Amino acid sequence: MRIAALATTVTVLLTAIPCVADDAAKAPPAAPAAPATPAPQAAKPRVAPSRVWPALKLSRPVQMIQVPDQEDRWFIAEQSGVIKTASMKETDASDAPVVVDLRERVNDGSNEEGLLSIAFHPDYPTKRELYVYYSANPPRRSVLSRFTVAADGKTIDPASEEVILEVPQPYWNHNGGTVLFGPDGYLYLSLGDGGAAGDPLDAGQDLSKLLAKIIRIDVNKTSDGKKYAIPADNPFVGKEGAAPEVWAYGLRNVWRMSFDKETGQLWAGDVGQNEWEEVHLITKGGNYGWRVREGTHNFGETKHTTNGAMIDPIVEYPHKQGLSITGGYVYRGDAIPALKGMYLYADFVSGAVWAIRPPADGKSPATPMQLFKKGGSLWSSFAQAKDGTLYLLSFEGGQSPGQAGAVWRIVSTD
Repeated sequence: MRIAALATTVTVLLTAIPCVADDAAKAPPAAPAAPATPAPQAAKPRVAPSRVWPALKLSRPVQMIQVPDQEDRWFIAEQSGVIKTASMKETDASDAPVVVDLRERVNDGSNEEGLLSIAFHPDYPTKRELYVYYSANPPRRSVLSRFTVAADGKTIDPASEEVILEVPQPYWNHNGGTVLFGPDGYLYLSLGDGGAAGDPLDAGQDLSKLLAKIIRIDVNKTSDGKKYAIPADNPFVGKEGAAPEVWAYGLRNVWRMSFDKETGQLWAGDVGQNEWEEVHLITKGGNYGWRVREGTHNFGETKHTTNGAMIDPIVEYPHKQGLSITGGYVYRGDAIPALKGMYLYADFVSGAVWAIRPPADGKSPATPMQLFKKGGSLWSSFAQAKDGTLYLLSFEGGQSPGQAGAVWRIVSTD
């Protein structure tokens, strides 16, 4: 899981060219216009990370999600294959009970492999299902499964696993990924380009492959011998040579994506290759350019036909600012008014956390503001509570196996 990238502030200069009427030359010269008053810049929200559960023992936490029917309880996924649970009421918790231990099934032998993402079914607890995305070997592959959560809401029987989808992985890196449900009730999953470097499989522009894509499936139905069905409005249904699961493509290695609770927009942080990290707004059928482009910059060639215009990132940042992006959330809480409506993202390596105001047209470049930077914390994931509170997960002190992990709440310092 090279959670990799950098952040550049993209500045757009707009030049207004006034229309001049045919008889303008006959008119007396106009008085000089008063200089335009620049629009006031929004003040940077004053926030900082505050440690949650300081005594809690975690190792390489990669995701934390709130249990839907329990306001205070969370599931925390560790990369090794263990899912733990903790309550926000237990402020001095020194341990987190194990929900399920999948280490015998999960391959975390390399830095970007392991248990990578979890999501509750949107109808939980009516459907007591937890969806789990992890790396397995042999053969090397990515696995999407569902498990049944026990009635107590705190345990899972490993024998309840039902494999939904398996995708062969040629290399150890670029596994993606995030599994989550959209406002439409369908499951979305991000998959990396297969690994190595430079997309040697040319998967990014190959619509027949699930690698380098975001896919969208219906896990409430089965069809054509699969454990899921294809939504009829997926963009490439019926297109010759295209996998019908594909929702968007040309993405190198999306590490964390999320839906805006208010607008339903899908945000993604896409880990870069040599120079640029990217933030994208994902649209149906969108082509985000990899490996033809890295960000807005030319990168390589493809033997595949690029379908439609390539979509620019909302933000790109260079590797002098960070090396591995971690996508976040749009803040929809009430506790920090200055942050409301802003999208937050981080860099795994540099420890920087930024915020942007989403563009009104959904595509123009945005100008990031750095909220804070914390050395020694490798930001592996964000988490969002039902009330909009945002959290950060970190590897503390390095990337070695068994290292400590921590959870942080983003709080106002005003």
